[in-house]
Amino acid sequence: MLKQDIRRFAPFGLYLAGLAVLASAILYVLDHTFSLPLQIALALIVVGLALFVILDPHRTRQLLSGRQARYGSNALVLTLAVVGILAVINYLGYTNTRRVDLTADKQNTLAPETIKSLESLKSAVKAEAFYSSQMPMGDAKTLLDNYKLNSKGKFDYEVIDPVQNPVRANQDKVTRDGTIVLKADNRMEQVSFASEQEMTGALVRLANPGERAVYFLTGHGENDINGTDAKAYSDVKSALTAKNYTVNPLDLLSKPEIPANALAIIIAGPNKPLSDGEITALKAYQEKGGALIYLARPRPVTQFAAAADPMAAYLKTAWGISLDEDMVIDLDNQQQPLIAIGTQFGSHAITDKMVNAAVALPIARSVSAAKTAPDGVGLTQLVMTTANAWGETDYQSIQNQQVTMDKTKDIVGPVSLAVAGTNSKTKARVVVIGNADFAAGQYYAAYGNSDLLLNSIDWAAAQDNLISLTPKAQTQRFLLIPQGYTMTLVLLGSVFLLPGLVLFTGILSWLQRRRRG
Repeated sequence: MLKQDIRRFAPFGLYLAGLAVLASAILYVLDHTFSLPLQIALALIVVGLALFVILDPHRTRQLLSGRQARYGSNALVLTLAVVGILAVINYLGYTNTRRVDLTADKQNTLAPETIKSLESLKSAVKAEAFYSSQMPMGDAKTLLDNYKLNSKGKFDYEVIDPVQNPVRANQDKVTRDGTIVLKADNRMEQVSFASEQEMTGALVRLANPGERAVYFLTGHGENDINGTDAKAYSDVKSALTAKNYTVNPLDLLSKPEIPANALAIIIAGPNKPLSDGEITALKAYQEKGGALIYLARPRPVTQFAAAADPMAAYLKTAWGISLDEDMVIDLDNQQQPLIAIGTQFGSHAITDKMVNAAVALPIARSVSAAKTAPDGVGLTQLVMTTANAWGETDYQSIQNQQVTMDKTKDIVGPVSLAVAGTNSKTKARVVVIGNADFAAGQYYAAYGNSDLLLNSIDWAAAQDNLISLTPKAQTQRFLLIPQGYTMTLVLLGSVFLLPGLVLFTGILSWLQRRRRG
């Protein structure tokens, strides 16, 4: 009786072995390593089988020598053969990671310049991709996999959730979801937009370290890069520092001379006009290929009063960019119509990266590009409002809160809020935006505000085009909607004909077996 009672527990050994087999398979698929949990699972298979043999030796002998064993052995051999073939195929595939790009325009193939940059890496590069569960990273992961595959072991990456691991995000000065940080030799480069152009440019900068200095003009009541008030540019400074820029203040009043290492000069919302000496220094700087970012405020919110604006005159004469004497009213934002919403973007390196973004400019003026620019100058309108906005020229009506658009005096929407320009002769660059506070305080992280300013500085400082990738041809695809009768034939064939043939074959086979007895 005691042996009979013990035999009842023998099947539990097989259950344990079966569960251990399943667990082993799952652990290997997930990790592809001979980890401790996998070792424990394999040991449990042996323990389960041993328990079955010990608890029911008679049943074990029957299984190994009876009729079921003969038939079962054939099935076991076939099963082991299939499993073995699959294991060999899986091993060969895992150790020989060749990939074939089947897209018509080779969108999953890295450009030759990227391959060359990866081959020329002197040190291993580690990428840390900060993506939370709310930020999809399908394209970014594909891109990172391609870099890793083509790097010959010199490039690897790790995905980090900045919400679950804020300490790592803070260490790498990551302030936004979807940022990729490249690290090598105690240096790092941030990539805010996961594209091959951005990634390869960051690799080139990482492999070629050097000072990248930008200067913020002071002395006219500009937004302070070291301030702590609502109009401070401390977030802008932190973001630029994280991108390996050296950020410095610049006083041209006491010494009208621009440092030789200045990649760009940023003038963020002066409350008082610049002096003629400062304009002369900036003009000489740009004649040598210098870059300038000018963030202007509407005259009523400055201390300009009726004074002349030498900077506005310089921009109009040298670049064909006009700072209009108006204040933008945007009815798309009925709660706060003095906050201009930019939803339309020109085709430019600054705005091409701002996918599905908008910008909010509080108390802005319009910035216009001349239809006929000076010789050698090319202009692009970067940001525009919708047609529901206009540039109000009657400041008194704004103060009285009784604004109405006058088509004969006001600037009819869509209103241009920002313009970028290049000079093919001097190689100088300029970006003019009709607002400065959009990148300060609470507005910095709103919508695409930070992207607009940081992208403008990157582009003006020529950090966006360190490498020019071979363009990929875009294949045009069109969906041809079939005619009604074609759709009906497809429906009948897929829903009725094919399932009906399977059903008919099954019934016919059953009838034939029934006749045979």
